[in-house]
Amino acid sequence: MRFPFRARRRQESVHDYIGVLVPLEEAHLHSHSARSGRSEFEEVRTSSDDDEPESGLPKDGDSEQTGMLQMSAAEYTIEGLRREVRRGDRRHQWTEYELKSKLINKAIQDIGMGRYNWQLFVLCGFGWFADNLWMQGVSLTLPSLSGEFGISEKQVRYTTSSLFLGLCIGSFFWGIGADIMGRRIAFNVTLLITSIFGIWAAYAPSWGWVCILFACMGTGVGGNLPVDGALFLEFLPDSSSALLTLLSVWWPVGQLVSSIFAWYFITRWPVEQGWRYFVMTIGLITFAMFLIRFAIFRLFESPKYLLSQGRQSEAVAVVHGIAYRNGKMTWLTEEILDAVADMEGAERTPGRVSTTNIIKENLTSFSFGRIRPLFQSRKLGTATLLIWFCWSTIGLGYPLFNAFLPQYLSHGGSGAPVTDESMMAYDAASSETYRNYAIISVVGVPGSLLAAYTVDHKSPFLGRKGTLAISTLVSAIFLFFFVKFGTTPNSQLFFTCVEAFCQNIMYGVLYAFSPEIFPAPVRGAGTGVASFLNRVLGLIAPIIAANIPGDGTTAPIYMSAILILAAFVGMVLIPIETRGRQRL
Repeated sequence: MRFPFRARRRQESVHDYIGVLVPLEEAHLHSHSARSGRSEFEEVRTSSDDDEPESGLPKDGDSEQTGMLQMSAAEYTIEGLRREVRRGDRRHQWTEYELKSKLINKAIQDIGMGRYNWQLFVLCGFGWFADNLWMQGVSLTLPSLSGEFGISEKQVRYTTSSLFLGLCIGSFFWGIGADIMGRRIAFNVTLLITSIFGIWAAYAPSWGWVCILFACMGTGVGGNLPVDGALFLEFLPDSSSALLTLLSVWWPVGQLVSSIFAWYFITRWPVEQGWRYFVMTIGLITFAMFLIRFAIFRLFESPKYLLSQGRQSEAVAVVHGIAYRNGKMTWLTEEILDAVADMEGAERTPGRVSTTNIIKENLTSFSFGRIRPLFQSRKLGTATLLIWFCWSTIGLGYPLFNAFLPQYLSHGGSGAPVTDESMMAYDAASSETYRNYAIISVVGVPGSLLAAYTVDHKSPFLGRKGTLAISTLVSAIFLFFFVKFGTTPNSQLFFTCVEAFCQNIMYGVLYAFSPEIFPAPVRGAGTGVASFLNRVLGLIAPIIAANIPGDGTTAPIYMSAILILAAFVGMVLIPIETRGRQRL
């Protein structure tokens, strides 16, 4: 069968790939299992559920054997799927959306990981890459901005505040906007905004303009993580859920690339030129990533988003599009979705198929009503508040140390205005400082790899919560060690490397764990608010660091350690563990 879309078209509508939909009566013949390759019908025959009757296949001497044998394979498959989607809490009143969402999860699981999913892993990784590319990039320019514009080391920290202001706006707008406009628009536009204002910042005539342009750039990069994480999660088979954590491996890679280019440009050009060449370079890298996303890769809209908007036929067609891209076929059809969800006791959820209703819904969506479903139960509400608390404390604690690390490693944070003598001393040490920064970035990469392994480990001390809590606790401890025992460049490098390793585990699991907790209709809002709180507190961090009494080197790091320790306590109290749990 020839797939009916053409590569020259930018967007794929339902009609582009609806032609490969499988008839209901043939569903069992085309079903695939990612684990064994068996048909859905064969899987139902061998499945068991302690809380449900056996598979229902006729046994020898069964009085209903004749009637069961007369059932079509497709009808029997639906009975098996009904049992499948009802697994879990039997007291829960499943809604129509939840049942259909679980069925889409199963269809994606049966298709398995393939070319489309791995391409999406790379392209969503661009969002992680860009986030730390610019977060660390701005930090690495601070000594140069002090030198060119004559700003004290404490005052120049407000540059980071301007970035975090943009990150706050971007994370909130794009997080909620992804639930309103869809994931695809935000996925493409965020990198474009980042690259435009990032490149423009290289031509800034004054420090004030640098701050303004970095803030505008932040509105783009701030939407990357909440949007890309939610998007990747909704295309990911359940058996490959650890890949969401592994996606964080792009984060230290972004820091590494930023460190290498800063080491090359800032240490080899005059102070007023090096940082501009550096910012221009990472801006062009970001624009290249946007072009790859927009012009080369053709993204499907999230089937969970489409289902939540009442666009069921498009959601089904997307699943078939994924199957086609992966060289597979799928049993999913609209008829199967409706038949499985048509159960006694299922709570009907009215669809929003009408264009007028969708527009009206979107116009009123930027309100607190968007986050109200996050508190629909006591357990979910408690988990939501604790997740937001962890994001907030980490948002304030992390930049108090990391955003000014180049200053800690180079000058020691004297806070005095930059003079010719101090710049000469800085020039002598800057090459070693940026070299050490690159080493720290490399050490962070294995942290993400270890996190991807431990989040699905069966140990009661690991999983999502255990890995997150342990890495956060160790991170807090080594922040105290950095202040207490980091008296030499080598000891500072060692403690910072351990810190980078643990923090990459922490952030990698946190960015994967958070969207797994939130239901798909409000997943963008839940992660968006979390990211927004993270950025708001990050906005305050430079203000504290710039105005704290003393030399501004030890007190901010002590505060960072205390805040990270508070986040550890919040993580231990989260009442949900998503390891092995289906995502709605």
